[in-house]
Amino acid sequence: MEEPTNQKDVINIGKILKKIIAQRRLFYKVLPIAAVLASIYIVAIPRSFNSEAKLAPELENSSPGSALSSIASSFGLDLGNMQTSDAITPILYPDLMEDNGFVTDMFNIMVRSKDGKIETTYGEYLKKHQKYSIWSFPKRWVVNTVHRLFAKKSTGGPAQFDPYNLSMNDDAIVSMIRNNVRISVDKQTAVISISARAQDPLIAKTLTDSIKDRLQQFITSYRTNKARIDYEYYRQLADEAKEEYEQVRRHYASLSDANSKVALRSVELQMEEVENDMQLKFNAYTSINTQMQAAKAKVQERTPAFTVIKGASVPQRASKPKRMFFVLGMLVLAFFGTSVFIVRKDIKDFLLSDK
Repeated sequence: MEEPTNQKDVINIGKILKKIIAQRRLFYKVLPIAAVLASIYIVAIPRSFNSEAKLAPELENSSPGSALSSIASSFGLDLGNMQTSDAITPILYPDLMEDNGFVTDMFNIMVRSKDGKIETTYGEYLKKHQKYSIWSFPKRWVVNTVHRLFAKKSTGGPAQFDPYNLSMNDDAIVSMIRNNVRISVDKQTAVISISARAQDPLIAKTLTDSIKDRLQQFITSYRTNKARIDYEYYRQLADEAKEEYEQVRRHYASLSDANSKVALRSVELQMEEVENDMQLKFNAYTSINTQMQAAKAKVQERTPAFTVIKGASVPQRASKPKRMFFVLGMLVLAFFGTSVFIVRKDIKDFLLSDK
């Protein structure tokens, strides 16, 4: 008597390979068609270029050996270069791209294409000089129609532009900039990486340099803000003290000239009083001027230095799309799909027998 077996059917790999090889003529038809279609599709997509720069800012270090550094080191994170007393640390610099004011400031960056045919602002470049694939025309037509129907009407000139109350068109440009620009910070070394993508290599390089300069200006402005306010305050006090001293000095000089031949005691007392007042005003002016010079030096002391580790260059090759990889990927997918189609009956029989 035969004992029943619980052994499940298995797929016969050799049989499947023989079927695929027997139908190899189908691959001769499918793969060339897939290659042609993939090439047509990917060639229609505009190429874009990426340029990158790396920047190392000077940090204002806080007390070394802090508890935060000890905790971070237990997780394998080195905060030695990231310790700073600033409220805005390098880790937060990428968040600047979330601020409409910082992003819309890029609208006015002057850009020029490598062939010299385009020379305009970055905002106008994104509005009027972008290339699109033919596959995106239906979607863009719908989006543009919606923008025309619901876009805000301009009520004034550039002076009334509000980066925090954008029209639909301007908001779309801001979204494009955020997709094209990347700011990242290495948490271990505090090195800032800035990259910009554009459909022209020279414009990509120009954008990277401009964003690097704007980031440096922002960091410098933030780091020196308190010192500049103090310097402006002491400068105003010094100007007032100098004016008061000049007035007393002129009064003393005119009083001396008018009473040079008068020997009255009352005149001498008046002269001494004015002279003392002039000396007090001079001492006050000297003291405030010293504080003003110290505040001015503080501005320079607080101004950070930047080291450019990697300067932006004009890219020679497009960053995307990767046409060759795309076509190869489509060929692999077509080969796999065709193989499944050939052995679909075997796969179906196996699944039914397994149930």
